[in-house]
Amino acid sequence: MNIAGLAIGIACASLIFLWVQDEVTYNHNFAKRDVLYKVYENQTYNGKTSTFFGTPGPMAKAIKAEIPGIKNTARMTGDGDNQLFAVGDKAMTEKGNYADPEIFSILQLPFAKGSGANAFDQLKSVVISETMAQKFFGGADPMGKTLKVNNDQSFTVTGVFKDLPKNSTYQFQWLSPMANIDHKQPWMTIWGANWARTLVELEPNANLAAINQKLSRYIESKTKPGNTTQCFLFAMNDWNLHNKFTDGKMDGGRIQYVKTFSFIAWIILVIACINFMNLSTARSEQRAKEVGVRKVMGAGKGKLIGQFIGEAVIMSFIAVIVAVGLIYLSLPSFNNLVQKELAVDILAPLHLLYLLAIGLITGLLAGSYPAFYLSSFNPISVLKNIKIKSSAGSGFIRQSLVVIQFSVSVILIIGTVIIYQQIQHVKNRSIGYNKDNLVYIQLQGKQAAHFTPVYNDLMRSGIVENAALSDNKMLEIGSNNDNYSWDGKDASKNPLISWQNVSPQFISTMGLKLVAGHDFNDNSSVDSTNVIINEAFAKQMGKEGRVGGILREGGTRALQVIGIMKDYLYNDMYGTSAPLVLYNRPAETGILSIRFKQGVDIQDALAKAGAIVKADYPGYPFEYQFIDSDFDQLFKTETLTGTLAGVFASLAIFISCLGLFGLAAYTAERRIKEIGIRKVLGASVGGLAGLLSKDFLKLVVISCLLAFPIAWLAINNWLQSYQYRVAVNWWVFALAGVTALLIALATVSFQAIKAALMNPVKSLRSE
Repeated sequence: MNIAGLAIGIACASLIFLWVQDEVTYNHNFAKRDVLYKVYENQTYNGKTSTFFGTPGPMAKAIKAEIPGIKNTARMTGDGDNQLFAVGDKAMTEKGNYADPEIFSILQLPFAKGSGANAFDQLKSVVISETMAQKFFGGADPMGKTLKVNNDQSFTVTGVFKDLPKNSTYQFQWLSPMANIDHKQPWMTIWGANWARTLVELEPNANLAAINQKLSRYIESKTKPGNTTQCFLFAMNDWNLHNKFTDGKMDGGRIQYVKTFSFIAWIILVIACINFMNLSTARSEQRAKEVGVRKVMGAGKGKLIGQFIGEAVIMSFIAVIVAVGLIYLSLPSFNNLVQKELAVDILAPLHLLYLLAIGLITGLLAGSYPAFYLSSFNPISVLKNIKIKSSAGSGFIRQSLVVIQFSVSVILIIGTVIIYQQIQHVKNRSIGYNKDNLVYIQLQGKQAAHFTPVYNDLMRSGIVENAALSDNKMLEIGSNNDNYSWDGKDASKNPLISWQNVSPQFISTMGLKLVAGHDFNDNSSVDSTNVIINEAFAKQMGKEGRVGGILREGGTRALQVIGIMKDYLYNDMYGTSAPLVLYNRPAETGILSIRFKQGVDIQDALAKAGAIVKADYPGYPFEYQFIDSDFDQLFKTETLTGTLAGVFASLAIFISCLGLFGLAAYTAERRIKEIGIRKVLGASVGGLAGLLSKDFLKLVVISCLLAFPIAWLAINNWLQSYQYRVAVNWWVFALAGVTALLIALATVSFQAIKAALMNPVKSLRSE
């Protein structure tokens, strides 16, 4: 039982450390990561500073030429462009980026074929990943082959780069010259449009503070005095773990989860060591005569300490070996849980050193107290059969260790319940639209311009309730502007307003509600100067926030408000709805959303809708996503935290119960004669079981009393990071306490009842 508990603890901690290692080594595949940065912007609106990672198109070339210390720059498009690639009748959508040729020098991508030095020598070129090359060309050499993009233009494969690891920020499957798109829209060349991602490579000895000082007001120097945009460099080494900004300053991120689970890993390991120590100490009296004989034979205290610590270390390494087996067995399930591809290489120096250190340190920690305790026995007392008194310190330590174990378990139970409640609290709040039976596809090429026949065919199918076009997915709107004005606007305020192009069916398809006015006209040209705003924007506009109110864009173009829609949540599910403007411009959209009728068979409906879309958009696949799946993904980190907390809480309780089970067996064995005498005198089985159990249950009650305030402080601190959060109810603490008590009672009762049922004749027989 000692080895089992220790092995489970080591295996559990090791899996967490594998996850932590994966997180802290993000982007380590990029050789220049220590000198690589992105340009970020802080923009202040109405006193609130927000951080953005989009930058103007001209910025990369300008800062390289004008700011000393910057060695190289490159632009990339956003988080990933989905483009349709085709070879013959094989067509698939792949995510990638348009980028400047300097990207290859900056990222040092390893090429399997070709070279980054000349990969973008021709405009219509594309470099692809090994995986993408395999998909389209199999075992054939892809170099020089052509790929048709969006059923329009042909691009030549000029390089194949090795697949990027999963713990890399960049997961693109292709790269193509930025020159293909950076001139397509007039705003792409101005300083007021933030659409590009600007990567920066610094000189090895560059002064980061001095560069940031020059960048701070750089946008203002290129636009107009009074522009409050402040730029700064955000290090690649921080992209994964420190990617949260509050009021323009770095404010945690995934590092909080790394710290939390690292702490939990150590706690689990400590609990396992506590078990080992507790059971070893409890069983020590059985070896009292051995110690006495060895002392009489001349064994010194130091030699005895060395022997017992050595035994503990050996047992610890046996537990490590068992733990390695458990790690390999549980790794596939753990990978599925954390959605990673973690691997264990026992012979890797870091992993081998970790296991050796864990085995040695755990053995020393777990065996130290029993060794010193055993070696202190008086040989004369032992050999005369004088009962060895468990010192007050010994009993207190054992009880304290049990209290620590169950305190941690209770804290984890409370944390698991509160995290689950918080996730459900946000998921179940009203988001302002209906996300059920709603799928979307990302349009390519000129698909949006040919929406009408697709819409008509979908509506005639009998399975579709409605369909609409929009710029962005329902949950995310990336376009915003502070260049709106209206009569009565406070000149000292410059609110940031989100905007989106949609088709006339958008509001009805999404299940949004108009609280005033009417929807867009089916003829978008009629609505060329009409807009629909949400309640949040109407409130900001004051008197003009009404049907018929006039909104000016850019200070000159007058737009009339024809409708006001009820607020709905987007971008921040924990916040409130931000101001929003809708334009009736279906030709400038990129998302097709389809709502199926209630009660239809979803799989059958998807097959029919897919056939219609593919028939009306020949050459394009039907690749869909569910809105409710995207919604769930927004809570991926919180859900994972709750799940892992639940798993670790269960393991902590299980390990604690292993120790409690062993201690209960030891206690029952020590009091066997007392139990026999009590039975002879008429004590019932229930009474004896209660007698043996109550001392342990007292320890669990003390554990709860210690755990409750600690859990309350920790949970309240965690909840402060959420604007929309659940209230912490007393019954959660009561539930955790009762659960711990019942588990402890079940564990102890088995041994107590077993001891109470023993034949008193056997227990009273002299040795």
